[in-house]
Amino acid sequence: MSDDRRYGLPTEVKFCTKCVMPNTRPSSCNEYEHHESRKHRYIEFDEEGVCAACRFCEKKFNGTMDWEQRDKELRELCNKFRKTDGSYDCIVPGSGGKDSCYASHLLKYEYGMHPLTVTWAPHLYTDIGFRNFQNWIHEGGLDNYLFTPNGKIHRMMTKNAFENLLHPFQPFIIGQKTFAVKMAVQFGIPLIFYGENPGEYGANVGIDQAKFTPNTTENEGFRLDFLQGKHLDDIYLGGTPVSEYLEQGIEKADLQPYFPAEPEEIEKLDVEFHYLGYYKNWHPQEAYYYSVENCGFEAAPDRTTGTYSKYNSLDDRTDDFFYYTTFIKFGYGRATQDAAQEIRHGEITREEGISLVNRFDGEYPERYLEDFLKYIDISKQEFTKKIDSFRDESLWEKNGEEWKLKYQVN
Repeated sequence: MSDDRRYGLPTEVKFCTKCVMPNTRPSSCNEYEHHESRKHRYIEFDEEGVCAACRFCEKKFNGTMDWEQRDKELRELCNKFRKTDGSYDCIVPGSGGKDSCYASHLLKYEYGMHPLTVTWAPHLYTDIGFRNFQNWIHEGGLDNYLFTPNGKIHRMMTKNAFENLLHPFQPFIIGQKTFAVKMAVQFGIPLIFYGENPGEYGANVGIDQAKFTPNTTENEGFRLDFLQGKHLDDIYLGGTPVSEYLEQGIEKADLQPYFPAEPEEIEKLDVEFHYLGYYKNWHPQEAYYYSVENCGFEAAPDRTTGTYSKYNSLDDRTDDFFYYTTFIKFGYGRATQDAAQEIRHGEITREEGISLVNRFDGEYPERYLEDFLKYIDISKQEFTKKIDSFRDESLWEKNGEEWKLKYQVN
């Protein structure tokens, strides 16, 4: 790593020789970090130039996995936690997308569990996103708690996250991480199911890891000791210290949804997380077909901005800006993620993936731009200026008025 590069970017950009993912993809980060130059850990490549996500997926399909045995393990786990009095016995966080539809419906109707689905609301629902959320509950036949944080605070925090970190999704991601565990504590439910293993995307998680517990894991997205010994007033939300929010007259109660559950409560309940993707041979397209058939899930009529797919990132009008800002900071976008995943699962070839990436990656997020600018109360000129200020010169060069990446997958 080079210390003079933003975000600790690798000194040399490389692309996986099996898929299209660059080594600039972060494999983990702490969402409570406060500075735009914070260092990330990046996806690992082996001596053959193959990324960790491809190696992970190879193991799923090489014939050595005993999926019948793993299904038996899942049934034993469900038998251990299943309630017989009609009360909830597991929590499934989600939005009503294909993965949460698949996981929650399967657990209820095939494994006889009584899941409580929990949702941290998007910033700005899309029509199809809200319709899929409703279909999930009504057609899928599931119970749900939807939490919508204080809109004024959430907008302020999102604006701060965009301006300080170029990460407009940070408040939403923090909420996703904290809400499920708080609901587990509130209802006394010690079992939380997530969908696919994050190793599918290159996180440092082995294919044989099914279970993990809070505050002991380094797994991306699930470590709960966010404060790491810090006082609440000293942590940052949206790149702004909590103490500054308090000085502005914002009450700590209004910030409470973004704080993690008390470690003592988590320890007392003995919360466990499990990846359903450990027990089931997780396949994104199969999850899509299952959710269509069983939960009334609808694909979008048009492809998602920045990619070619129609069934990913449908919930929130700010999704486009999360993937666009990722493209600006790390040099890869939504099409790269979608193509890499489909290559790993044998849906397309690498050559097809390269063509799709070169055509769609980094597409300007025009369709919801007016909504987003109004939401965080900035002008288009301010938006463009802020975007350009976060481009790292090791990734970007300017020809006249046009910015171009220095590296392209080939």
